Amino acid sequence: MSESYDAIIIGAGIIGACTAYELAKKGWRTLNIDKLPAAGYGSTGNSCAIIRTHYSTRDGAALAYEGWFYWKDWPGYLGVEDERGLALYHDIGAMVMKTEQNNYLRTICANMDALGIPYETWDPARIAGELPGYDVHRFGPVKRTEDPDFGKPGDENVEGAVFFPCAGYISDPQLATHNVQRAAEARGAAFRFNRQVTEILTEEGGRVRGVRLASGEEVLAPVVVNVAGPHSYKINEMAGVTGDMNITTRALRQEVTHVPSPPGFDFERDGLVTSDSDIGCYCRPELGNHILIGSEDPECDEREWVDPDDYNKDFTDQWSLQAQRVAQRIPSLGIPSRTKGVVDLYDVSDDWIPIYDKSALGGFYMAIGTSGNQFKNAPVAGKMMAALIDYCEAGADHDSAPLQFELERSGRSIDVGFYSRRRQINKESSFSVLG
Repeated sequence: MSESYDAIIIGAGIIGACTAYELAKKGWRTLNIDKLPAAGYGSTGNSCAIIRTHYSTRDGAALAYEGWFYWKDWPGYLGVEDERGLALYHDIGAMVMKTEQNNYLRTICANMDALGIPYETWDPARIAGELPGYDVHRFGPVKRTEDPDFGKPGDENVEGAVFFPCAGYISDPQLATHNVQRAAEARGAAFRFNRQVTEILTEEGGRVRGVRLASGEEVLAPVVVNVAGPHSYKINEMAGVTGDMNITTRALRQEVTHVPSPPGFDFERDGLVTSDSDIGCYCRPELGNHILIGSEDPECDEREWVDPDDYNKDFTDQWSLQAQRVAQRIPSLGIPSRTKGVVDLYDVSDDWIPIYDKSALGGFYMAIGTSGNQFKNAPVAGKMMAALIDYCEAGADHDSAPLQFELERSGRSIDVGFYSRRRQINKESSFSVLG
């Protein structure tokens, strides 16, 4: 006998869990199905989990600023306890270098001004004062270590930086996802793990009716939401919904480097989230007085698009390349011979802006292309997806009359059509993990 729900959510990462929570608060009976053994166990658990507001698009910045309020009051958002404890948000701020690559942050600061998001402008002396031992010379354009000019500082200092106080990080993104799972379950949501979806079931009239699992079991629901992360394009192909999509998604292999803080600098206590396109890396403090280093995908680095079910999970020379790039900025940084960090996947859209949308198949929705820069938006993205589903299931045509979604904390609204599967590639995007 088949089970039935009001909505099935494929994926139990942070956005899938938040979507379940928000639907459950509206009275929907939801089921999250995930092929992995626990919530947040995939790309969410290996996310750098940076919370920030600086985006190259105004709508992206507005959504991120809204999300920041939820992380600031994480216990209030959840409304329940978790036997594992609650994830901790470290509200330390983010410093972004002004570079030619980011137009010296003119566009981003204009977005901040328009949205009322605070920031400060720092000169090189202030940067060096806030981050002792920092070399504020220019090193760009970003190079690989085999370049004979790698590591040679320019004659001039960087232009400066912008500090965004509404920023920080979550030290345990998997725990944060478990927190949301418990909040959703308290509202009646269900989760099933170690289950793989192998077929999207449809009715003759062209509407979704549920899913079939690898076990052969059918689970029925009039609404199915694809929040499958790096597997999202496979789920879309399974559902046959790619035909009217202008924007698609792919799985991108990424490495994140963990190294100890340099001697004499407690980066865990005194460090900041940093984004530095002059060296092509971003960083944040990590537990145990370590530095977590990710790539900003500079042009000189080849992007490795992979099959999410078959890719190299070992570190490559990219690990040490990222460490050495940061060592340009922090000359005292030691680079250990033993590699430590993460190899995982991003779910990336053509313009690195997510798709939050319905599809050509009635009742089939998508929250995809989110990896790398959307963890921070998960609470508000879940709320927006629940509003979108309500809007469409009530008979509205989101394609012709897009949902206008109210951002409760910041008092603004955004046109959810900005995230449409049918949009043209957004030329305002950074076309990188920065969004």
